[in-house]
Amino acid sequence: MSSSRHDRPLPPARVEEVADGVHAYLQPDGSWWINNAGFLVGRRGVISVDSCATERRTLAYREAIAAVTDRPVTTLINTHHHGDHTFGNFVFPEATVVGHERTREMILAEGIPDYLTMAWTEVDWGALEARPPFLTYTDGVTVYSDELRCEVRHIGLPAHTTNDSIVWIPERSLLFSGDLVFNGGTPFVMMGSVTGAIEALDRLRELGAETIVPGHGDVCGPEVVDTVQDYLRFVLATAGRGREAGLSPLQTARETDLGEYAGLLDPERIVGNLHRAYAELDGLPAGEPIDVVTAVLEMIDYNGGRPLTCLA
Repeated sequence: MSSSRHDRPLPPARVEEVADGVHAYLQPDGSWWINNAGFLVGRRGVISVDSCATERRTLAYREAIAAVTDRPVTTLINTHHHGDHTFGNFVFPEATVVGHERTREMILAEGIPDYLTMAWTEVDWGALEARPPFLTYTDGVTVYSDELRCEVRHIGLPAHTTNDSIVWIPERSLLFSGDLVFNGGTPFVMMGSVTGAIEALDRLRELGAETIVPGHGDVCGPEVVDTVQDYLRFVLATAGRGREAGLSPLQTARETDLGEYAGLLDPERIVGNLHRAYAELDGLPAGEPIDVVTAVLEMIDYNGGRPLTCLA
């Protein structure tokens, strides 16, 4: 991460109508802790897909919704437990928060973790309060924005995390993918599974989505699924070579030419991804906990010993 990127102000977040009554909320530049959300406007209320990482950013998201409609936010769906998608849930106290059972479990277990101030450059997080989903499902649930059917589905296996869900709107061939898809950023599966994420992307491809609102980056088409999957296969192959050579994940990362993936944001994620890939090659079941603290510290080492750049 260069200091010039850290010093450069980001473009403002923007609302993009991706289908009639369906809006993506896009936050540049999509790097660490800067996610996308989205919302559907119906006659009686608004359904939000995810919140944001900081109090300030989620208040700005709430204002962006209010600029489109005066209807209340009645429902907030979380695609997974990571804080960039859930820390701002408390800014919508009137909404029913919906998520996978495991999403609720993880938010309750982690709360607002201490590591926020240790691993990343300084961020104004605000007065965060952990607010987990209080309406949960195991496989999925269907919600309606007026007559528009929105299928909220657990992807069915560990991938980006152990609790990834999508919001699929079949009538519009429109998918909110959560962090199963990164567009322009390095995919990250340290808390999930490399092989599981590859399979999850096969499942996404079968939907036939024409428009995808990724967890990070610009709205895209299905071709980005191929890019993410190719990167994950690259991680798996790199881990196999490094392990065979007796190298640690950090050593392997340092000796690896990222090639076509070098331009993706947050390239240090290769270290965390390799930690997960090594664990799987060693026989650890997909999604089982690994030593995340060590992996994050080694990402910092890979980053020249500097905290990871966060512009949230």
